[in-house]
Amino acid sequence: MQLSTAPARRREDRYALARTPEEYERLRLQSRAWETATGRLLEQIGLAPGARCLDAGCGPGETMRLMAERVGPAGLVTGIDVDAHLGAQALRMLQNAGHRQCRFARIDITAGEPIPDAPFDLVYARLLLFHLPDRVTVLRRLWDAVAPGGHLLIHDYDLRTVGVLPALDSIEELGRVIIEAFSAVGCDVRIGARLPELFARAGVGAPDGTDVSGHLEPLADARRMFSTVYRSVLPTAIAHGITTEQCAAATLSEVSRDAERFPARPALWPLLVGAWKHKTGGLA
Repeated sequence: MQLSTAPARRREDRYALARTPEEYERLRLQSRAWETATGRLLEQIGLAPGARCLDAGCGPGETMRLMAERVGPAGLVTGIDVDAHLGAQALRMLQNAGHRQCRFARIDITAGEPIPDAPFDLVYARLLLFHLPDRVTVLRRLWDAVAPGGHLLIHDYDLRTVGVLPALDSIEELGRVIIEAFSAVGCDVRIGARLPELFARAGVGAPDGTDVSGHLEPLADARRMFSTVYRSVLPTAIAHGITTEQCAAATLSEVSRDAERFPARPALWPLLVGAWKHKTGGLA
């Protein structure tokens, strides 16, 4: 089995994932898998027609779509992301679907660039803080972009739950490489569980509420997502000596064999942890 070890395009070598068509498709599938969990929290905070929304780290635009469906044509949905190519794809998808209230801007949230269209009734970020070294500063910036009476809503992962039961060596090795690759470039693989602490450190205050969502499916179905993440972080893992191309090929082959032998074995994704805060002032 031949594996590509071409370096992923990483901002300051801190982004562990690839920027490839395969990775973009994985991000879309991941977003759709969490659509129910995300929609539930949009309902929880009362996102209403006419609201102004920001999706920070918007990726393929799937959450922007959920926002646009709720705020309607009188609202505004702005997506920002450092990946201009993916953002442009997202905007085309949204506008082709009739969501003309959507906009996109290439913004590096870590660089202090002004956020267009601020302030917002909702500022949302999913799996953004996970990747960033100065999480407290970024969270403070996001909070500053919330209008009085609006909400900050953050979703992030706790990767420690990934695996199958009963455990399989192939999945354990796959998880080890993924977690160590993310950690090697400064990601916090437990950040979801740390959200209340981060809110406090950023001056946001204790969350008004938290939510934990899981995704459990047969290994036969989970294999695609697990293996695609593994392939995406592989250049980072090899560059940091976490695995080798030969070991990676063996691991992927073993995962495939195990998925065929134990297709119904339950596989658990990372936990998706949500936290939200209402900013006092203005209309609730």
